[in-house]
Amino acid sequence: MKFTCYLCVSMLIILAIFGGIYAFTGFDALYYLCMGSDTVYRCILAVSAVSALFTVYSLIAFKPFRGLK
Repeated sequence: MKFTCYLCVSMLIILAIFGGIYAFTGFDALYYLCMGSDTVYRCILAVSAVSALFTVYSLIAFKPFRGLK
């Protein structure tokens, strides 16, 4: 479970980096790395969306900030 959380957070960080590149330069590096394939591009975005949902779920279910009062 810990590995899954690390994997999901790292995927979201990588997607945020690609989003920042696209926002500041206008060049879609993720689409370029997918070699122009819409299917691969959408699959990566779908997996990242599931990663975001799992990260939110793990924050709610496991309450990692419970002892930080």
